[in-house]
Amino acid sequence: MNKHLRGLLLRILMRCNKIFSDERYLKMLFYLAMGYHLDMNNPQTMNEKLQWLKIHQRDDKFTKLVDKLKVKDEVSRLIGSEYVAQVLGVWTSPEEIDFDSLPNRFVLKTNHSGGNTGVIICHDKSHFDICQARHKMAVSLKTDIYPQYREWPYKNVEKKIFAEEYLGKNLIDYKFYCFDGDVDCVMVCLERQEGESKFYFFDREWNLLRINSRGKAAPKGFTIPKPKNIDRLFELASIMSKGFPFVRMDFYDIDGKCYFGEYTFYPASGFDPNYLPETDRYFGEKIHLTKI
Repeated sequence: MNKHLRGLLLRILMRCNKIFSDERYLKMLFYLAMGYHLDMNNPQTMNEKLQWLKIHQRDDKFTKLVDKLKVKDEVSRLIGSEYVAQVLGVWTSPEEIDFDSLPNRFVLKTNHSGGNTGVIICHDKSHFDICQARHKMAVSLKTDIYPQYREWPYKNVEKKIFAEEYLGKNLIDYKFYCFDGDVDCVMVCLERQEGESKFYFFDREWNLLRINSRGKAAPKGFTIPKPKNIDRLFELASIMSKGFPFVRMDFYDIDGKCYFGEYTFYPASGFDPNYLPETDRYFGEKIHLTKI
């Protein structure tokens, strides 16, 4: 089946997602998105094993960890409250948001959304469009990751809106690939606020890794400054990822201070075509499903 036809069928399938069981739906979605059949009985690649984990890794603790509000308590318990961004207010609907109580700069989020779909950054409240912000939050509250991608932890998250302290402009994300406490590498995300993000993978010694297709575009000798706290971030990621076959731990390093970002159990929901084939299989070999 050619890529164009798969794309068309993929859009149709996602509109009819409620009529299929989780496993059947994921198998169809995987083939249309990735171009090869998902083997749930003997998954090999990282993308395949993330689908397996969606079906078999079901514990209420995951619901708390993907909730951007409730997870703050767990992070404070594990590594300390100094790594957690301060919450400025919590609301159940866009109409309830008290903008007058917020400082000049803040970040508005929904607690259940993925990526930047439920995030608004206010750099200056005097130029902030409150009506547009309320509308975006309303749209975000209606989104649901579970039926579209079967990411089970999100199924029972009680949806809320919250404001968080402003940490800075053009933040760099450091996303650590962790396998039950073993932190293999970090993906550095640049220019997320400017449009098309750029992703680069580095090992502990800050050597550039050729992991995904986008990384191949980096010229020979390319690098970016090594964060002052990178060793500490690797250590924190190891502490927080123990007990999970795989989790991506996301952090920020801002002016010498580390902040927790989020737990990401299924990067790209397990449908990431940007990994090189050998990387997809390498990461897959590091995920031990029997540890669940």
